[in-house]
Amino acid sequence: MPVINRIAEFHADMTAWRQDFHRHPELGFEEVRTSRVVAERLREFGVDEVITGIAKTGVVGVIRGRPGDRAVGLRADMDALPILEQTGLEYASETAGVMHACGHDGHTTMLLGAARYLAETRNFPGTVYVIFQPAEEGLAGGRVMVEEGLFERFPMEMVFGLHNWPESPEGTFRWRNGPIMAACAHIEIAVTGRGGHGALPHTTVDPIVVAAHIVSGLQSIVARNVEPADAGVVTIGKIEGGDTFNVIPQTVHMLGTARWFTPAVGDQLEQGVRRIAAGIAEGFGARADVEFRRTYIATVNDPEATALTVRAAETVTGERQVQEMIRPTMGGEDFSFMLAAKQGSYITLGARRGADDPSVHHPRYDFNDALLPIGASYWATLAQQVLARR
Repeated sequence: MPVINRIAEFHADMTAWRQDFHRHPELGFEEVRTSRVVAERLREFGVDEVITGIAKTGVVGVIRGRPGDRAVGLRADMDALPILEQTGLEYASETAGVMHACGHDGHTTMLLGAARYLAETRNFPGTVYVIFQPAEEGLAGGRVMVEEGLFERFPMEMVFGLHNWPESPEGTFRWRNGPIMAACAHIEIAVTGRGGHGALPHTTVDPIVVAAHIVSGLQSIVARNVEPADAGVVTIGKIEGGDTFNVIPQTVHMLGTARWFTPAVGDQLEQGVRRIAAGIAEGFGARADVEFRRTYIATVNDPEATALTVRAAETVTGERQVQEMIRPTMGGEDFSFMLAAKQGSYITLGARRGADDPSVHHPRYDFNDALLPIGASYWATLAQQVLARR
Protein backbone atom coordinates (compact mmCIF):
# COMPACT_ATOMS: atom_id res chain seq x y z
CA MET A 1 0.00 0.00 0.00
CA PRO A 2 1.16 3.62 -0.41
CA VAL A 3 1.19 6.32 2.28
CA ILE A 4 -1.43 5.50 4.91
CA ASN A 5 -4.59 7.48 4.17
CA ARG A 6 -5.22 8.50 7.77
CA ILE A 7 -1.67 9.83 8.10
CA ALA A 8 -2.03 11.73 4.83
CA GLU A 9 -5.13 13.40 6.30
CA PHE A 10 -3.10 15.09 9.03
CA HIS A 11 -0.12 16.05 6.83
CA ALA A 12 -0.94 19.74 7.44
CA ASP A 13 -0.88 19.15 11.20
CA MET A 14 2.54 17.52 10.97
CA THR A 15 3.85 20.36 8.83
CA ALA A 16 2.76 22.84 11.50
CA TRP A 17 4.42 20.78 14.24
CA ARG A 18 7.64 20.50 12.24
CA GLN A 19 7.85 24.19 11.48
CA ASP A 20 7.18 25.00 15.12
CA PHE A 21 10.10 22.77 16.14
CA HIS A 22 12.21 24.47 13.47
CA ARG A 23 11.34 27.91 14.84
CA HIS A 24 12.42 26.86 18.36
CA PRO A 25 15.63 24.80 18.03
CA GLU A 26 17.52 23.59 21.08
CA LEU A 27 21.00 22.12 21.45
CA GLY A 28 21.82 18.72 22.92
CA PHE A 29 20.57 18.07 26.47
CA GLU A 30 18.87 21.48 26.33
CA GLU A 31 15.74 20.29 24.49
CA VAL A 32 13.46 21.40 27.32
CA ARG A 33 10.73 22.96 25.18
CA THR A 34 11.01 20.29 22.51
CA SER A 35 10.61 17.40 24.96
CA ARG A 36 7.72 19.20 26.69
CA VAL A 37 5.89 19.64 23.38
CA VAL A 38 6.58 16.02 22.42
CA ALA A 39 5.23 14.77 25.75
CA GLU A 40 2.14 16.99 25.48
CA ARG A 41 1.36 15.72 21.99
CA LEU A 42 1.79 12.09 23.00
CA ARG A 43 -0.66 12.58 25.85
CA GLU A 44 -3.11 14.30 23.49
CA PHE A 45 -2.89 11.28 21.18
CA GLY A 46 -3.86 8.93 24.00
CA VAL A 47 -0.50 7.20 24.29
CA ASP A 48 -0.71 4.82 27.27
CA GLU A 49 2.37 6.07 29.13
CA VAL A 50 4.67 9.05 28.58
CA ILE A 51 7.98 8.90 30.43
CA THR A 52 10.22 11.98 30.52
CA GLY A 53 13.64 12.78 31.95
CA ILE A 54 15.54 9.88 30.39
CA ALA A 55 19.01 11.16 29.49
CA LYS A 56 17.86 14.49 30.92
CA THR A 57 15.50 15.58 28.13
CA GLY A 58 14.58 12.30 26.45
CA VAL A 59 10.99 11.08 26.13
CA VAL A 60 9.57 7.58 25.65
CA GLY A 61 5.95 6.90 24.76
CA VAL A 62 4.35 3.49 25.36
CA ILE A 63 1.58 2.43 22.95
CA ARG A 64 -0.14 -0.90 23.67
CA GLY A 65 -2.07 -2.72 20.98
CA ARG A 66 -3.84 -6.05 21.12
CA PRO A 67 -2.60 -8.68 23.61
CA GLY A 68 0.90 -9.82 22.69
CA ASP A 69 4.35 -10.32 24.21
CA ARG A 70 6.39 -8.64 21.51
CA ALA A 71 7.65 -5.05 21.65
CA VAL A 72 9.51 -2.83 19.19
CA GLY A 73 11.28 0.52 19.55
CA LEU A 74 11.23 3.40 17.06
CA ARG A 75 13.73 6.20 17.67
CA ALA A 76 13.95 9.84 16.52
CA ASP A 77 16.51 12.48 17.52
CA MET A 78 15.45 15.97 18.68
CA ASP A 79 18.45 18.31 18.96
CA ALA A 80 19.61 21.15 16.73
CA LEU A 81 23.05 22.49 15.73
CA PRO A 82 25.08 25.60 16.65
CA ILE A 83 24.69 27.14 13.17
CA LEU A 84 23.41 30.59 12.20
CA GLU A 85 20.41 30.02 9.93
CA GLN A 86 20.39 31.66 6.49
CA THR A 87 17.17 30.27 5.00
CA GLY A 88 15.05 33.43 5.23
CA LEU A 89 12.00 31.28 5.97
CA GLU A 90 9.04 32.73 7.82
CA TYR A 91 9.49 29.96 10.39
CA ALA A 92 13.27 30.39 10.63
CA SER A 93 15.01 29.89 13.95
CA GLU A 94 14.21 32.46 16.61
CA THR A 95 17.32 31.46 18.56
CA ALA A 96 20.40 33.22 17.24
CA GLY A 97 23.18 30.85 16.27
CA VAL A 98 21.10 27.69 16.65
CA MET A 99 19.11 25.95 13.90
CA HIS A 100 17.69 22.60 12.85
CA ALA A 101 20.27 22.04 10.14
CA CYS A 102 20.11 18.23 10.18
CA GLY A 103 16.38 17.57 10.01
CA HIS A 104 15.84 16.35 13.55
CA ASP A 105 12.75 18.57 13.63
CA GLY A 106 11.41 16.40 10.80
CA HIS A 107 12.52 13.15 12.44
CA THR A 108 10.68 14.09 15.64
CA THR A 109 7.57 15.06 13.69
CA MET A 110 7.47 11.86 11.61
CA LEU A 111 7.61 9.75 14.76
CA LEU A 112 4.91 11.87 16.37
CA GLY A 113 2.75 11.28 13.30
CA ALA A 114 3.28 7.53 13.59
CA ALA A 115 2.49 7.66 17.31
CA ARG A 116 -0.77 9.46 16.63
CA TYR A 117 -1.83 6.86 14.07
CA LEU A 118 -0.76 3.86 16.16
CA ALA A 119 -2.52 5.22 19.26
CA GLU A 120 -5.71 5.75 17.23
CA THR A 121 -5.79 2.35 15.53
CA ARG A 122 -4.01 -0.08 17.91
CA ASN A 123 -3.90 -2.46 14.94
CA PHE A 124 -0.98 -4.54 16.18
CA PRO A 125 -0.26 -7.16 18.85
CA GLY A 126 2.14 -6.15 21.62
CA THR A 127 3.79 -2.81 22.40
CA VAL A 128 5.39 0.02 20.47
CA TYR A 129 7.90 2.27 22.24
CA VAL A 130 8.41 5.65 20.54
CA ILE A 131 11.82 6.96 21.63
CA PHE A 132 12.60 10.68 21.35
CA GLN A 133 16.33 10.98 21.94
CA PRO A 134 18.29 14.11 22.90
CA ALA A 135 21.80 15.18 21.99
CA GLU A 136 22.65 13.20 18.87
CA GLU A 137 24.96 15.92 17.57
CA GLY A 138 28.27 15.05 19.19
CA LEU A 139 27.08 14.49 22.77
CA ALA A 140 26.02 10.84 22.42
CA GLY A 141 22.55 11.10 23.88
CA GLY A 142 21.87 7.64 22.48
CA ARG A 143 24.66 6.19 24.57
CA VAL A 144 23.35 7.98 27.66
CA MET A 145 19.86 6.55 27.13
CA VAL A 146 21.33 3.05 26.90
CA GLU A 147 23.48 3.61 29.99
CA GLU A 148 20.43 4.84 31.90
CA GLY A 149 18.64 1.56 31.23
CA LEU A 150 16.52 2.25 28.15
CA PHE A 151 16.32 -1.41 27.14
CA GLU A 152 15.85 -2.66 30.70
CA ARG A 153 13.02 -0.23 31.43
CA PHE A 154 11.41 -0.77 28.04
CA PRO A 155 12.15 -4.37 27.01
CA MET A 156 11.91 -4.40 23.24
CA GLU A 157 12.81 -7.07 20.74
CA MET A 158 14.32 -4.69 18.16
CA VAL A 159 15.01 -0.97 17.75
CA PHE A 160 14.99 1.05 14.52
CA GLY A 161 16.24 4.46 13.39
CA LEU A 162 15.85 6.68 10.30
CA HIS A 163 17.55 9.76 8.85
CA ASN A 164 16.48 12.06 6.03
CA TRP A 165 19.02 12.08 3.19
CA PRO A 166 19.22 15.11 0.84
CA GLU A 167 21.72 13.28 -1.35
CA SER A 168 18.98 10.83 -2.46
CA PRO A 169 15.85 11.66 -4.47
CA GLU A 170 12.76 12.61 -2.52
CA GLY A 171 10.86 9.63 -1.14
CA THR A 172 13.48 6.96 -1.84
CA PHE A 173 14.74 4.64 0.87
CA ARG A 174 18.32 3.38 1.13
CA TRP A 175 19.26 0.36 3.24
CA ARG A 176 22.43 -1.57 3.98
CA ASN A 177 23.46 -4.67 5.91
CA GLY A 178 26.45 -4.34 8.21
CA PRO A 179 28.18 -0.96 8.68
CA ILE A 180 26.14 1.98 7.35
CA MET A 181 27.81 4.87 9.22
CA ALA A 182 31.29 5.31 10.62
CA ALA A 183 32.91 5.43 14.03
CA CYS A 184 34.23 8.87 14.96
CA ALA A 185 36.88 10.58 17.03
CA HIS A 186 37.62 14.20 17.86
CA ILE A 187 41.25 15.22 17.35
CA GLU A 188 42.85 18.07 19.30
CA ILE A 189 46.49 18.98 18.81
CA ALA A 190 48.26 21.77 20.67
CA VAL A 191 51.57 22.70 19.01
CA THR A 192 53.88 24.64 21.32
CA GLY A 193 56.95 26.36 19.93
CA ARG A 194 58.74 29.56 20.94
CA GLY A 195 57.07 32.80 20.06
CA GLY A 196 58.72 36.00 18.99
CA HIS A 197 58.81 38.87 16.53
CA GLY A 198 57.80 38.09 12.97
CA ALA A 199 60.88 39.95 11.71
CA LEU A 200 63.20 37.71 13.74
CA PRO A 201 62.06 34.15 12.91
CA HIS A 202 65.54 32.75 13.61
CA THR A 203 64.96 33.43 17.32
CA THR A 204 61.71 31.45 17.39
CA VAL A 205 60.27 28.00 16.84
CA ASP A 206 57.26 28.82 14.67
CA PRO A 207 54.27 26.62 15.64
CA ILE A 208 52.35 27.77 12.55
CA VAL A 209 54.96 26.22 10.27
CA VAL A 210 54.95 23.08 12.42
CA ALA A 211 51.14 22.86 12.25
CA ALA A 212 51.25 23.19 8.45
CA HIS A 213 53.66 20.27 8.19
CA ILE A 214 51.51 18.21 10.56
CA VAL A 215 48.45 18.77 8.36
CA SER A 216 50.37 17.50 5.34
CA GLY A 217 51.85 14.59 7.26
CA LEU A 218 48.49 13.40 8.54
CA GLN A 219 47.34 12.81 4.96
CA SER A 220 49.80 9.93 4.70
CA ILE A 221 48.02 7.88 7.38
CA VAL A 222 45.13 6.73 5.20
CA ALA A 223 47.10 6.94 1.95
CA ARG A 224 50.07 4.88 3.12
CA ASN A 225 49.11 3.01 6.33
CA VAL A 226 45.52 1.86 5.93
CA GLU A 227 44.77 -1.16 3.74
CA PRO A 228 43.36 0.32 0.47
CA ALA A 229 40.28 -1.92 0.65
CA ASP A 230 39.42 -0.46 4.06
CA ALA A 231 38.07 3.02 4.73
CA GLY A 232 39.42 5.80 6.90
CA VAL A 233 39.40 9.59 7.11
CA VAL A 234 41.60 12.09 8.94
CA THR A 235 40.56 15.71 8.52
CA ILE A 236 41.80 18.87 10.23
CA GLY A 237 38.93 21.34 10.32
CA LYS A 238 40.35 24.21 12.35
CA ILE A 239 43.76 25.81 12.96
CA GLU A 240 43.94 28.72 15.35
CA GLY A 241 46.96 30.66 16.51
CA GLY A 242 48.41 34.14 16.68
CA ASP A 243 46.97 37.57 17.32
CA THR A 244 48.43 39.96 14.79
CA PHE A 245 50.42 40.26 11.56
CA ASN A 246 53.97 40.56 12.91
CA VAL A 247 54.07 38.21 15.91
CA ILE A 248 54.93 34.50 15.82
CA PRO A 249 52.71 32.86 18.47
CA GLN A 250 53.78 30.48 21.18
CA THR A 251 51.02 27.94 20.54
CA VAL A 252 48.75 26.82 17.71
CA HIS A 253 45.61 24.76 18.34
CA MET A 254 44.28 22.30 15.77
CA LEU A 255 40.92 20.52 15.70
CA GLY A 256 39.92 17.65 13.46
CA THR A 257 38.04 14.40 13.06
CA ALA A 258 38.84 10.78 12.26
CA ARG A 259 36.38 8.23 10.81
CA TRP A 260 36.55 4.45 10.34
CA PHE A 261 34.48 1.28 10.35
CA THR A 262 36.64 -1.46 11.88
CA PRO A 263 38.36 -1.16 15.29
CA ALA A 264 41.71 -2.08 13.74
CA VAL A 265 41.57 0.92 11.40
CA GLY A 266 40.54 3.15 14.30
CA ASP A 267 43.66 2.04 16.15
CA GLN A 268 45.80 2.74 13.08
CA LEU A 269 44.40 6.24 12.75
CA GLU A 270 44.96 7.07 16.41
CA GLN A 271 48.51 5.71 16.41
CA GLY A 272 49.28 7.56 13.19
CA VAL A 273 47.95 10.91 14.40
CA ARG A 274 49.94 10.67 17.64
CA ARG A 275 53.13 9.49 15.96
CA ILE A 276 53.16 11.99 13.09
CA ALA A 277 52.16 15.03 15.17
CA ALA A 278 54.72 14.30 17.88
CA GLY A 279 57.47 13.36 15.41
CA ILE A 280 57.09 16.39 13.16
CA ALA A 281 56.91 18.75 16.13
CA GLU A 282 60.02 17.25 17.67
CA GLY A 283 61.85 17.52 14.36
CA PHE A 284 61.23 21.29 14.40
CA GLY A 285 62.15 21.65 18.06
CA ALA A 286 58.52 22.08 19.14
CA ARG A 287 56.06 19.93 21.12
CA ALA A 288 52.71 18.50 20.08
CA ASP A 289 50.18 17.45 22.70
CA VAL A 290 47.58 15.19 21.09
CA GLU A 291 44.12 14.21 22.27
CA PHE A 292 42.33 11.55 20.21
CA ARG A 293 38.91 11.20 21.81
CA ARG A 294 36.71 8.44 20.43
CA THR A 295 33.09 9.60 20.41
CA TYR A 296 30.83 7.28 18.36
CA ILE A 297 31.19 3.64 17.39
CA ALA A 298 30.24 2.43 13.92
CA THR A 299 26.54 2.07 13.14
CA VAL A 300 26.12 -1.60 12.18
CA ASN A 301 22.82 -2.99 10.88
CA ASP A 302 21.56 -6.46 11.67
CA PRO A 303 20.56 -8.34 8.48
CA GLU A 304 17.33 -9.80 9.91
CA ALA A 305 16.18 -6.41 11.18
CA THR A 306 17.23 -4.73 7.93
CA ALA A 307 15.09 -7.15 5.93
CA LEU A 308 12.12 -5.96 7.99
CA THR A 309 12.91 -2.30 7.24
CA VAL A 310 13.11 -3.10 3.51
CA ARG A 311 9.75 -4.84 3.61
CA ALA A 312 8.10 -1.90 5.39
CA ALA A 313 9.67 0.68 3.06
CA GLU A 314 8.58 -1.26 -0.03
CA THR A 315 5.06 -1.49 1.38
CA VAL A 316 4.89 2.31 1.62
CA THR A 317 6.69 3.43 -1.55
CA GLY A 318 7.04 0.37 -3.80
CA GLU A 319 10.08 -1.77 -4.60
CA ARG A 320 11.60 0.65 -7.14
CA GLN A 321 11.90 3.36 -4.48
CA VAL A 322 13.84 1.12 -2.07
CA GLN A 323 17.46 0.49 -3.00
CA GLU A 324 20.56 -0.93 -1.40
CA MET A 325 23.25 1.54 -0.31
CA ILE A 326 26.34 0.09 -1.97
CA ARG A 327 28.88 1.94 0.17
CA PRO A 328 28.46 3.15 3.74
CA THR A 329 28.83 6.82 4.60
CA MET A 330 31.63 8.25 6.73
CA GLY A 331 29.15 10.30 8.74
CA GLY A 332 28.66 9.34 12.39
CA GLU A 333 25.51 8.52 14.33
CA ASP A 334 24.95 7.76 18.02
CA PHE A 335 22.12 5.36 17.21
CA SER A 336 25.15 3.08 16.91
CA PHE A 337 25.10 2.62 20.69
CA MET A 338 21.52 1.39 20.57
CA LEU A 339 22.39 -1.07 17.79
CA ALA A 340 25.39 -2.29 19.82
CA ALA A 341 23.01 -3.14 22.66
CA LYS A 342 19.93 -4.32 20.76
CA GLN A 343 19.12 -5.98 17.45
CA GLY A 344 17.94 -3.40 14.94
CA SER A 345 18.59 -1.38 11.81
CA TYR A 346 19.03 2.17 10.49
CA ILE A 347 17.70 3.35 7.12
CA THR A 348 17.74 6.61 5.12
CA LEU A 349 14.86 8.46 3.47
CA GLY A 350 15.70 10.56 0.40
CA ALA A 351 14.90 14.25 0.73
CA ARG A 352 16.36 15.95 -2.37
CA ARG A 353 14.05 18.53 -3.98
CA GLY A 354 16.46 19.61 -6.72
CA ALA A 355 20.11 19.79 -7.74
CA ASP A 356 20.87 22.85 -5.60
CA ASP A 357 19.12 21.59 -2.45
CA PRO A 358 21.51 22.17 0.49
CA SER A 359 22.61 19.12 2.43
CA VAL A 360 22.50 18.69 6.18
CA HIS A 361 24.66 20.91 8.43
CA HIS A 362 24.32 23.77 5.93
CA PRO A 363 22.96 27.19 7.04
CA ARG A 364 20.38 27.11 4.21
CA TYR A 365 19.17 23.57 4.87
CA ASP A 366 15.48 23.01 5.62
CA PHE A 367 13.74 19.67 6.13
CA ASN A 368 11.54 18.61 3.22
CA ASP A 369 7.97 18.54 4.59
CA ALA A 370 6.82 16.32 1.72
CA LEU A 371 8.54 13.47 3.59
CA LEU A 372 6.40 13.73 6.72
CA PRO A 373 3.57 11.37 5.69
CA ILE A 374 6.05 9.00 4.04
CA GLY A 375 8.23 8.72 7.14
CA ALA A 376 5.26 8.46 9.51
CA SER A 377 3.68 5.76 7.32
CA TYR A 378 6.99 3.87 7.24
CA TRP A 379 7.23 3.93 11.04
CA ALA A 380 3.65 2.78 11.53
CA THR A 381 3.94 0.06 8.88
CA LEU A 382 7.24 -1.18 10.28
CA ALA A 383 5.84 -1.45 13.81
CA GLN A 384 2.75 -3.30 12.62
CA GLN A 385 4.70 -5.72 10.43
CA VAL A 386 7.42 -6.45 13.00
CA LEU A 387 4.92 -7.16 15.76
CA ALA A 388 2.58 -9.21 13.56
CA ARG A 389 5.21 -11.52 12.05
CA ARG A 390 5.26 -15.19 13.03
